[in-house]
Amino acid sequence: MTWSTIAKKDFRDAVQSRALWALVTVFVLASVLSTYAYVEAPELLGSPEGATLGGLIFFTIGLVGLFVPLAAIVVCYKSLAGERELGSIKLLLSLPTTRLDVFVGKVVGRAAVLAFGLAIGLVVGLGVGAALLGEVDVPALSTFVVATLAFAAIYASIVVGISGTTGSTSRATTYALGFFVVFELLWDAIPMGILYVLEGFSIPETIPDWLFPLMQVSPSSAYFTTVVALLPDLADAANADPGGAGVGVEADPAAAEPLYASPEIGIVVLALWLVVPFLVGYYRFGDADL
Repeated sequence: MTWSTIAKKDFRDAVQSRALWALVTVFVLASVLSTYAYVEAPELLGSPEGATLGGLIFFTIGLVGLFVPLAAIVVCYKSLAGERELGSIKLLLSLPTTRLDVFVGKVVGRAAVLAFGLAIGLVVGLGVGAALLGEVDVPALSTFVVATLAFAAIYASIVVGISGTTGSTSRATTYALGFFVVFELLWDAIPMGILYVLEGFSIPETIPDWLFPLMQVSPSSAYFTTVVALLPDLADAANADPGGAGVGVEADPAAAEPLYASPEIGIVVLALWLVVPFLVGYYRFGDADL
C-alpha cells in the first residue's frame, strides 16, 4: 500500500467528521458576516480610508489565523495517536507498506481535508466581498488563496507530527492545544518581553532588526508576513505591517537591509514549520514500539 492510497483513504474517512463540518459551517458564516461588516463599516474595523479588496484580504487573515490551528487540531490530532491507541496501526503496517508511507499518507490526507474545508469558506467569503466591492483582482486573490491553503497544509503537518510523537489521543490533544496556546496565543508577548528586559525594562520606539524574526516564529505570524511579501502593493495600500502590528511600536522591516528583517523571512519560517515537525514526528513514530 503506497502513501497515496493511505492519503485517499484517510481523506475519505476524515472528511466525514461532524466536527470538521461544524467548523467549516462556522468559518463560512464568520467569513460572510465579517466580510459584510468590513465592507459596510470599514472605519469600525480599522480601515478609515474605506473598504478595498486588499484590505479585505488582510482582514481575512485574522480569521484564517484562528480557524486553521483549531481546525487542524480537530482534524489531525487522532491521525496517528488514534491508530496506535486502537491498535489498528498494526493491521495497517501488516500490509506491504512502511511507516514512512503511513506517515506521509496521513499528512497528505489530513492536509487535503483541511484545505478542502478552508477553500469552501474562502471562496464564499471572498466571493461575497468581491461582489459587494464590485472589484476583482484574480492574481491577488489566487496568490492569497494558494498561500492560505499552503498554511493549512503546514499546520496539518505540524499537528500530525505532534500526533506521531505519542500513542495516546489524550496526550496528543494536550500537546496540540499546548502548541496552540504557546505559539498562537502567547508568543507575541515573548519577543516583546525579551526586548523589554534587554532595553532596561522599557519599550523602545523602534523595533531592532534582530527582533523581527523572533516575532515571526508563530506559524500564523509567519503566514501573515508571507502574504505581505507576496502582495507588497496591497499590503502597503492596506497599511499591513508585520513588524509592529498590535505591539504599539513602529517598525519598517521592508526597508531594513538584512534578509532576516524583511517580510520574506515569513516564507523561510513557514518552510521550517513544514520540515521540522515532519522530521521530528516521523522520527518518534519510526522508533515507537507499536
